[in-house]
Amino acid sequence: MRKMINIVAIASFAFSAIGASEVTGNVKFIGKGPKAKPIRMDADPVCAASHQVAAKSESFIMDKDGNLANVLVYFKGVKYSGNVPSTPAVLDQAGCVYTPRVIGVQAGQTVKILNNDATMHNIHGLPKVNREFNKGMPKSLKEISTVFEKPEDVFVIKCDVHPWMKNYTQVFDHPYFAVTGSDGRFSIPNVPDGTYEIVAWQEKFKNKVLTQSITVKDGAASVNFEFTRPKKK
Repeated sequence: MRKMINIVAIASFAFSAIGASEVTGNVKFIGKGPKAKPIRMDADPVCAASHQVAAKSESFIMDKDGNLANVLVYFKGVKYSGNVPSTPAVLDQAGCVYTPRVIGVQAGQTVKILNNDATMHNIHGLPKVNREFNKGMPKSLKEISTVFEKPEDVFVIKCDVHPWMKNYTQVFDHPYFAVTGSDGRFSIPNVPDGTYEIVAWQEKFKNKVLTQSITVKDGAASVNFEFTRPKKK
């Protein structure tokens, strides 16, 4: 079991009406982050052979400037009456890791789960509000689909065959969410004008999310988040 990082959350936002109908921002970690540990895939030679260089844990990905990847940023308290996306969300299994590591979907949206590995996977979703599922995917089965009918906070999807494989999924009743890229940046388009609570979630800090109030005006705003270790007393 990995040791959780104890943090203090700091968030700030700035108004930006630059003409683009989107909320943009950046997420950083201030300080020295933990080193990514190699994943031991020896138990399955197919998994091990799929990486020329040993795969590393993706639970904390930070670049040299402190920018954090795989942070889920989303709005709370948004009223939305639009349609569910007709395009499926995609969760891939390639190199015996889940891609993306973190994903947001809308309630009722199809989630397409792919298997691009020449080995057996067993996809085990562990929601509490939606129905738990447990589906085997032999190497000959390349695609299955599922749907989460109700909004739900982050839950784990794992592989029972390969215990290092984890994905974190959240189900929303609106489309106003995004996951940061390798540069720590995110963009959420078409947010209605108004004042909202905005949240940043990262798996190492899941018990200490960042929250703040943000005002969207003329369809635009910018917001930045920082995770930090607490100062020693």
